[in-house]
Amino acid sequence: MANHLKNEHSPYLQQHADNPVDWYPWGEKAFKKAQKENKPIFLSIGYSSCHWCHVMEHESFEDEKTAKILNEKFISIKVDREERPDIDKHFQDVYRLMNGRPGGWPTSIFLTEDLKPFYSATYIPDEPKYGMMSFKALLDVITDKYKNEKETLVDEADKILRHLNPKEDKIQATKLDESIIARVLDQANQLFDSKEGGFNKAPKFPQASTLDLLLDLYRLTGEKEALNMSILSLSSMARGGLYDRIEGGFCRYSTDNEWLVPHFEKMTYDNALLSEVYLKAYHVTNNNFYKDIAFETIDFMLEKMSQDRLFYSASDADTEGEEGKYFVYSYDKALKSFEKAGIPSKEHEKLAEALHITKEGNFEGKNIIRVDDPSSLDIPYYKEAVEALKKRREKRVYPFIDTKVLVSWNAMMIKSLFKAARTDSKYLKPAIKSLDKLLETMYINSQLFHSTLIGKEPKIQAFLEDYAFLGETLIEAYESTLDEKYLITATKLANSAIEKYYVNGKWKFSRGEFETDADIHDSSYPSSVSTMISLLYSLSSLVDIVYKKFVFKTLEIYSYDVMRQPISTPKMSRMIIRYLKDDIIIKATEEKLALHITELDAITYPFTLIKNDTNDGFMLCNSNSCFGHEKDFKEILKVLEKR
Repeated sequence: MANHLKNEHSPYLQQHADNPVDWYPWGEKAFKKAQKENKPIFLSIGYSSCHWCHVMEHESFEDEKTAKILNEKFISIKVDREERPDIDKHFQDVYRLMNGRPGGWPTSIFLTEDLKPFYSATYIPDEPKYGMMSFKALLDVITDKYKNEKETLVDEADKILRHLNPKEDKIQATKLDESIIARVLDQANQLFDSKEGGFNKAPKFPQASTLDLLLDLYRLTGEKEALNMSILSLSSMARGGLYDRIEGGFCRYSTDNEWLVPHFEKMTYDNALLSEVYLKAYHVTNNNFYKDIAFETIDFMLEKMSQDRLFYSASDADTEGEEGKYFVYSYDKALKSFEKAGIPSKEHEKLAEALHITKEGNFEGKNIIRVDDPSSLDIPYYKEAVEALKKRREKRVYPFIDTKVLVSWNAMMIKSLFKAARTDSKYLKPAIKSLDKLLETMYINSQLFHSTLIGKEPKIQAFLEDYAFLGETLIEAYESTLDEKYLITATKLANSAIEKYYVNGKWKFSRGEFETDADIHDSSYPSSVSTMISLLYSLSSLVDIVYKKFVFKTLEIYSYDVMRQPISTPKMSRMIIRYLKDDIIIKATEEKLALHITELDAITYPFTLIKNDTNDGFMLCNSNSCFGHEKDFKEILKVLEKR
């Protein structure tokens, strides 16, 4: 029998609609029931492609005995963290304060009937292990304490809430200067894995923002170290494992240092950001390998992860309850695929060796396809082998796809499409159509929304990240088409975001039910603060200098943290460098600029924009004044190369 999630839009909540647990969505109905029955609330936050969320569901939420305890003693609420990032952000802060370390998913929070949190955990096993008691035992303990020691629990909850909302913010500003560049390089070098690329030890995340910053620092300074860290990382990540060599696209992170065994879920934001970074690496190095990976990634997203011009949020790691089942191959079946494809049998062994296919396997007795040097694929019958392995996958069950449409993640993907279009024009129509569809679906009567399902009316209003990433994408659309309508819409969104979320240099992520502060640290993707001020800086260069004041005030307030530890805030660090160096705007008539849009990404100076203007020839300007005039675009490029 379905619980209270059956009418929810979220595919994640739908996954739990037939659990024996009597789940409620977040809302007044659940809160009122908890108050009426004087029961604690069990809040479980996760997302559809989260492996450990599936494990906890299978072990506990599908278990009749566990469900009986939850249904009798608690009011249970399920939240999709992607649909409600404000709720997730609030309770991640709660978890961090309670446990002294960052949380994760699933997030398990116990609250009073008045929504005061008194206990928090992440995954909780169904049997005692990992030094934890079982979930059923924990439920019994909490039931007892709630009955007999409720006052103590409420006192602890009040302390946590006071820490979450301190009355005074001490702001410690420091001077913004170019010493940040040397500090970024030094800190990146300390964390860099000089053997396998990437930063820190396993689990290793792609850290697209850091790689993007290092490529720009190379363009600005010529520091080979910045380039080497980037290209070693990008080359290593593309060998196979984190990157799917059969169908394209990147998984979320690697469980080892070698980028071999990933968690197999594929997220839209990773593929958007990484395709953009690989494109940047192509323009910096002129090596087609990076362009090929970018295009394969974009093509994967267009083929498997989009519908009606909009992009889904994620695909799952698990298939039929088994992680990675769709992606891996046994030795015998891989060789059978080669045989079916007509690859000569004498080549099978060599081909298997080149693709790291062995009898023992490199992942739980099976094989993840991998190559030694992805930039030089001179392997006989490589293309035929990949095609054969792709055909074998076609017979398998494809991982579950979360069909939710998120504005911020769609915007990132569409931005990459526009960047790709400046290298290959075939991506321009898809970029324009996707952006127009996103605006038509999610920007209704000047109100921006956060998420929906294709064909459904959106209900959840946008957060700061939606305004920021969509605004940045509109700037990219303008730079790729010179269509003023994109600039006008970007300006409207920026003005709305300032009105809703800006408070004296600081930014809120959400307002309303949960008023949460926006972060400056890049996590899985760039922070909403840095993305917002990136949009405002572009508008200050293209529309009105007044927006620069908001940028400076924001940078000043966060200056101490960013200048001290710039590697933790790569996009904010990039914004400080951009502010210090300033944009260069090439102004000319639309007819003249249109001839050179495809050359924009190859310009060495990373903070270059183009702007439709009525002057004769090409003008070079910064945000304060114009300082150069050339009749020929080639002369403009020469001036920029000297900077």
